[in-house]
Amino acid sequence: MVCSNWYLCSKVYVPRRDFSGCRFLGNSGKWFLVADSQSNLYIVDVFSEKKIDLPRLELVSCEGCVHSLEPLGDGDFNEALVRNSAGIRKSAEKLRGRVWVDEETRDYVVVCRFDRCDFIRFCKKGDDRYSEIQTRVGVNVFFKGQDDMVLNGYNLYVFTPCYSLRHIDLSGKDGFEDVIEQPMFTWYKPFPSAEEEERMRAFKVISESYNIAVVTRSGEVLLVHNYAYESATTFEKHRMFGVYKRQLKDLDPETYKPCLVEVDSLGDEALFLELGITVPADATFGIEPNSIYFTRDDRFRLMPLSFLDICVYNLATKSIKRFPTLSSKFKLKDAQWFIPS
Repeated sequence: MVCSNWYLCSKVYVPRRDFSGCRFLGNSGKWFLVADSQSNLYIVDVFSEKKIDLPRLELVSCEGCVHSLEPLGDGDFNEALVRNSAGIRKSAEKLRGRVWVDEETRDYVVVCRFDRCDFIRFCKKGDDRYSEIQTRVGVNVFFKGQDDMVLNGYNLYVFTPCYSLRHIDLSGKDGFEDVIEQPMFTWYKPFPSAEEEERMRAFKVISESYNIAVVTRSGEVLLVHNYAYESATTFEKHRMFGVYKRQLKDLDPETYKPCLVEVDSLGDEALFLELGITVPADATFGIEPNSIYFTRDDRFRLMPLSFLDICVYNLATKSIKRFPTLSSKFKLKDAQWFIPS
């Protein structure tokens, strides 16, 4: 865990709860979504003993359910189609999740999925089992699959391999609802600038990803291009980010292809890429304006070449600030930025 103002603090907080063998899948403020060694899920306040137990992943509403998950006793699951004994082993290491908690009401939403699976499961406060969202069976071709996912309150945004945005409303009492049923347009990869092309020819690209982020104040969805590259001579690693938004007023009348416009500035906001949201800059909490906070790009889906890279990227100056002493001092295997509330 990396607090947004950790470098302003002189103390390291040691939680009273033992998190040995646990994985932190995501966070919402001080609340973290945790999976223990048996893949039991719960939400915990890392600064207190407050804990919210969640249903087991295999407990799911029959309505709309196509897949079954059978626990194998070691944290892994056997995934199969309903009424089909043959299945695929899903490793606990491939479990991914998103969480949102309302600080005032303590309402919450939890969304989970396994890497390379065809469904998403979610539950809300008061649920004793999950509901299942299909991402392939019976789904519009533009909405098939999952490349990234952002949970903002009861709004779930799924970025698909077709570069389309699926917006799902989870607030209803009876399951979920697709806000946009028939997409009229899709997103396309932005063309790299001449400067980027020159850089990519001179260096070896290590990893590359496209993510989405929601501007909290306006609700606008941004596309973020992130790639790491390595010098052929010094082997020094570098990272670049590009932020884009859709320019819908200039749609091509034949293809409905939207123009992607590069965003030069986030203004007085900062983008926490793993959370997929922007927040107002705040000097008290050490949150810098017009900056992207990042740790790794395989938080949502498996990327073999991904590596831990705790950094803050300034969008205006295109400069990056890293914290090597943090990794070396604590011998970190993983880290997440979070915003204490």
